[in-house]
Formats: sequence, C-alpha cells, structure tokens
Amino acid sequence: DDSAPYQEVYQVIRAHLDDTPHEVSRMDADGLTTPSLNEARLTVAVGVHAAEVVAALPTRSPVLAVLVPRAWYLKSGRARLSDGGRRSASAIYLDQPFERQAQLIRLAFPEVRRVGVLLSREQGGLLTELDEALRSQRLSLTHATLAEDERLIPQLENVLSEADLLLAFPDSQVFNRNTAQSILLTSYRYRDPVLGYSRSLTRAGALLSLHSSPAQIGRQTAEWVGSVLQGGAARLPSPAPPAYFSISINEQVARSLGFALPPAAELEKRLGGGR
Repeated sequence: DDSAPYQEVYQVIRAHLDDTPHEVSRMDADGLTTPSLNEARLTVAVGVHAAEVVAALPTRSPVLAVLVPRAWYLKSGRARLSDGGRRSASAIYLDQPFERQAQLIRLAFPEVRRVGVLLSREQGGLLTELDEALRSQRLSLTHATLAEDERLIPQLENVLSEADLLLAFPDSQVFNRNTAQSILLTSYRYRDPVLGYSRSLTRAGALLSLHSSPAQIGRQTAEWVGSVLQGGAARLPSPAPPAYFSISINEQVARSLGFALPPAAELEKRLGGGR
C-alpha cells in the first residue's frame, strides 16, 4: 500500500533493477486482479496484506513475500501462497533470527545469564527454538505465556524477577501502542535492560534494538530478484531472515542502568554484517 515502509522497499528494488532488462511494475494490493499478474515472471508481495491478496488469486507465477513476520509465514502464509504446491513461494522475514539475537546479548552483556521473554499463547511455539539459540551462547531462558484475557504486568513482573534482561518480540498481543510504555517502565524499575526489535522501541526506552530497515529488506529483495531472474525458470531461495541489519542504542538508558556498551557499529561488525 502507500505507507512509507512499503514504498521504501519498492523504491530500493526499483533502483537496483533500473540497469537491468527487467521491467518493474508497482501495483496496489487493494483491487489487484489475476489478469494484472498474468504477465509477471515473479510477484513480490510487500507486507502481510499484499501477500494474502496475492495468495487468494489463482496466479501461477512464483511469489516472494517480504517484510512479513516469520510466525505468520510458517503458520499460514506459506501454505496459502504455495496453493498446495501449485505455486513456488518464499519469504524474507521481518524478524531477526534467534541466533543473531543471542549472539548480540552475549557480545553486549557479558554478565547476563538469564534472558526473559513474555509471549502470547499464539507465539508460544517459538520457545523451544529460542531456548536452543540461547543455550548455544550459554544463556538460559525464563518465560511466561500470556492468555488473551490475562493481565500483562503481573506476568511480566514474574519474568523480570528471574531475568537479567528482557528480550522483546514483535508480538502484537504483548507489545503494542497501549502496552509498550508500561513494559519498558516496569523493566526499568526492575533494572533489567530491554533488547528490542525496532529503532522506535530504542527511542521509547529499550536499551538497544536489533532491526532491519525497509531499505535493508528492499536491498536483499532486489538481490534475490536479480538472482532469480537470471536463469530461465524463476527458482526462489528458501525463506530467510534479514541479511542486513542495524543496532540502535539508547545511551541515556545505558547510563541510567550502569551499562557501558561497545558502539553500535562495532557490535554490528562483530555480528558479521549489518548495513
């Protein structure tokens, strides 16, 4: 749609493919029809809404969904986009891989041993995978799952009382406009730093965040598209997390909590990439 993050992804893709023989057509998800996609060798759906619109159309060109949550893709997106195996589908996720988050915790907070997580019941299936990633960095997991009608703060306090750090997830039942400030203030009261997932969360009070911008997702998408369209038949890579990422640090919160972190650029480099 016309919102800035989606348009930024499109503009980066377009810029990368300008000097190639490929023609890039931008279409609005609302009002999209099958004939409008019939000539496409590849469809890139930016965001969940666009991906669901494309999934509902009986087109046969491969579909790459980008800027979508991993949990959505694995739970329903993949099956709907592939249309029972009749269409090739893949994704570039919005979320950071657990291994990268665990590595960042170990690099930025050498003294941390217990990582706290508060998730909705819908996201609870991620805990085993997260636990494995944390264990690989000699970190332990303490968590609580939040039922839909349950009060958030008591469950959060149970987690914070056991944890040295709170790992935030883009889980709309837990972190949203109505709850984010309360979660950050409660964590601050417990003197637990928060590792967030967006620059805006860093500004709001997370000590640091690991995130990929729309431009970074757009760059990875353009590289995939260019590679996929080089051959005859368009063959999509397997779904993957963002290849490019940034770290943002709230220096004021770091000072208040008594943490001396390496510069963001150094952490990005030590994580093996970044911008």
